[in-house]
Amino acid sequence: MSTHIGALKGDVADVVLLPGDPLRAKFIAENFLESPVCYNEVRGMFGFTGIYKGKRVSVQGTGMGQPSFSIYANELFTEYGVKTAIRVGTCGAVSPEVKLGEVILAIGASTDSAINKRRFRGMNFAPTCNFEVLKKAYEVSASMGISCRVGTVVSSDLFYDDDNNWKLWASYGALGIEMETAELYTLAAKYGRKALGILTVSDNIATGEATSAKEREQTFTNMMKIALDTAVSF
Repeated sequence: MSTHIGALKGDVADVVLLPGDPLRAKFIAENFLESPVCYNEVRGMFGFTGIYKGKRVSVQGTGMGQPSFSIYANELFTEYGVKTAIRVGTCGAVSPEVKLGEVILAIGASTDSAINKRRFRGMNFAPTCNFEVLKKAYEVSASMGISCRVGTVVSSDLFYDDDNNWKLWASYGALGIEMETAELYTLAAKYGRKALGILTVSDNIATGEATSAKEREQTFTNMMKIALDTAVSF
């Protein structure tokens, strides 16, 4: 067992979906996986392993923000041997053209966090996804008839940002702002693993539109389907 994941060796599959919300992890397990087994309840951060289309898949909640996400990703990579990690989360769009419920495949993630500044001793690192996983996810979405956008996102440490920095990010083509993907891509690079962030637009900062907490937990199934079909191809 690790410090924050109460699973034994072998309880976690080689490929893991990573929602921030532990209740989304529970929803995915109960609605998409066959014979799901809960391997973690430590701090209420649910983790499950089950079968999807004949292959073992795990889903693990990570909490909000890069520090929380980093704990779970580090332990999954180093103590449970996870090879492929796919974040299934939400983001706030920063352009009126990006609509609620749209799916974004994040090719790269900028960040305002100081984590990588510290990690790289003041130098800048460009966190990017694994192209093989991105390509497969794009092909899967097309085969399902699900329209998605491919582009960059921003992983911010601030959910409530009084400085309206989203306008600057938007002017450089960012599609949305969330809180975890940059750390996923950085750790995947460190440990030589495959990673992708698949995000559903839960609100639009530019227009003020937003979905409810229940919708965010239970109705963003397009990204779940894309992620699961992508996961079982590795």
